[in-house]
Amino acid sequence: MTKPINNIYHIYNRGVDKRNVFLEKRDYLRFIHDLFEFNDEAPATPSNITYQTRKPAQIQAHTIDKCLEVQPLNKKEQLTHVLAFCLMPNHFHLLLQQISENGIEEFMRKLGTGYTGYFNLKHKRSGHLFQGRYKSEEITDDAYLLHIPTYIHLNPLDISNPGWREKQIENPEEALKFLKNYRWSSFLDYIGQKNFPSVTQREFLQQIIGDSKEYKKEIKQWLWERKTITPWASCSKFE
Repeated sequence: MTKPINNIYHIYNRGVDKRNVFLEKRDYLRFIHDLFEFNDEAPATPSNITYQTRKPAQIQAHTIDKCLEVQPLNKKEQLTHVLAFCLMPNHFHLLLQQISENGIEEFMRKLGTGYTGYFNLKHKRSGHLFQGRYKSEEITDDAYLLHIPTYIHLNPLDISNPGWREKQIENPEEALKFLKNYRWSSFLDYIGQKNFPSVTQREFLQQIIGDSKEYKKEIKQWLWERKTITPWASCSKFE
């Protein structure tokens, strides 16, 4: 079924057999670069240095990183708006708004094929990398739209605070510090720290979740509300 233009979708997928699909810094950078490069109705430019598919192991992380500095979008006919993203060792989350007919389907086809080809050649493997077709959930109400960017951006806490979903964050300040040091998402750009600003289109979500100062405050408050309550902290003070 064709997705309507301007509708928003939570897109996610993980590695086949739950395997890691990002093994080192270059892999994360390559996928993030692909989010920028493949978001175009035109074919990817083969001359781009990150597309030296015959020798992908020779592509240095700093080269890809430099490629991801602010790049002009005015020459692109974008397929989607990438509103938010997060990459985890064995899966990824994207929040996409479709802006052209079949844009998301074409974008995900290019993204999956391109990154799998790079990964397989670089790591000397063959076959499928991701677990079947990507999963897609349409954002159908305002409450879900307000929640999903935070959920995507907090996913890295699975590494440092695996109980965060069950309100078991022992140290909210350390959790926030971890998120600020985790580069592989759009979180930093949303709190005003330049990371991969050319990859995402943030204006729409910022009207909903607030500007960088407001969003940072909201995330901090969210983390503190999920702080683990120790038994003695919940008891009344003896008088």
